[in-house]
Amino acid sequence: MKKHFTMAALTAAMLSTTAFAQEEPPYSSWLGVSGMYYKASGLHTIDGTTTGTSFDDGKGITAEYGFRFTQSWAVRAEFTHLELDLFQNAGEDDGEMTGVDLVYFLPEDKYYLFGGVRRQSVGDSTTFVDLGIGKHWQPVENLMVLTEIATYRDLDFDFSDVSVKIGLVVPFGETSSSAPVATAYDTDNDGVIDRLDQCPMTPAGVAVDSVGCQVMADDDNDGVSNDMDQCPDSPADVKVDEKGCTVFGNETVNITLRVLFDNDSAEVKQPRDPEIVEFAEFMTQYADTTAVVEGHTSAPGSATYNLKLSEERAEAFKAVLVDMYGIDAVRIDTVGYGETQLLDPANTADAHMVNRRISVTVEQTVQVPEKK
Repeated sequence: MKKHFTMAALTAAMLSTTAFAQEEPPYSSWLGVSGMYYKASGLHTIDGTTTGTSFDDGKGITAEYGFRFTQSWAVRAEFTHLELDLFQNAGEDDGEMTGVDLVYFLPEDKYYLFGGVRRQSVGDSTTFVDLGIGKHWQPVENLMVLTEIATYRDLDFDFSDVSVKIGLVVPFGETSSSAPVATAYDTDNDGVIDRLDQCPMTPAGVAVDSVGCQVMADDDNDGVSNDMDQCPDSPADVKVDEKGCTVFGNETVNITLRVLFDNDSAEVKQPRDPEIVEFAEFMTQYADTTAVVEGHTSAPGSATYNLKLSEERAEAFKAVLVDMYGIDAVRIDTVGYGETQLLDPANTADAHMVNRRISVTVEQTVQVPEKK
């Protein structure tokens, strides 16, 4: 009577769950075969008594068929050929175990829970209720690996057994990616299903990427989000590091200037000449630079006089840089070479003109932003 009532109640419970069929499951049914390790409690009965030979470990081969009627609920039937060892190496006994389970799949099929009834006929027949947990792993398309652990409670006598299964499952009736199951489980409503969501608690309303993680604002468009950006105004066309700051590289910059003088004169005639302005701006921009102003003369005249005149020309140009452009005097040295470094040795008016000069070159190695 008790056995029949239990099976009837379980069947009624299974049928009643069809009222909850709201979503399409990823597959409608499955067939499986698995190997079972069975651990008996040692109190099984033989010939209907509690004093018969007790069972120890065992093994079995199980075939099963399951039917999913919703995303979460399914039923399955099992048949197991079971061999149980007798205690004290007294041999073994074999028989069958059949049963039916109600199966509940957790969201995204992370694993499933099941419970049902079993009828075991090894030695004498006995009836169990079973509870367990399992998972269908899917390493390849159209084939799954089954892993499962269960416990069995005898309805007639006070003992429990356990089993572990591993096997293969073939699903049937798989649904397309556009089926409701694809969007049914999006716990944080960010548009990325839980199975793919690496940030499952994203606040409502924020933008997320393909794995469900919040897309942070990047106001300067440098690829580093505002919350990580230590240099929030980086130019968009330069490379930045992981902190959002500009990456610099070394570059050598230089400028050369030549200023001509009238015969026998040390006066800088056009101190606002664009080339002099550009030179002064270079010195201002690169404040770590220093300069040596070299004074020169043409060949006519005595060497002693020409040396003194070349020094005066160098000093006159230094005064322009200091007085008119604000360049620190300590950054500028002067030297006179007289007529010893002629640009044109010819004894002509044109040659004399190009030789009456000062010249200065400034070079600096600086860090400049690297372009993308």
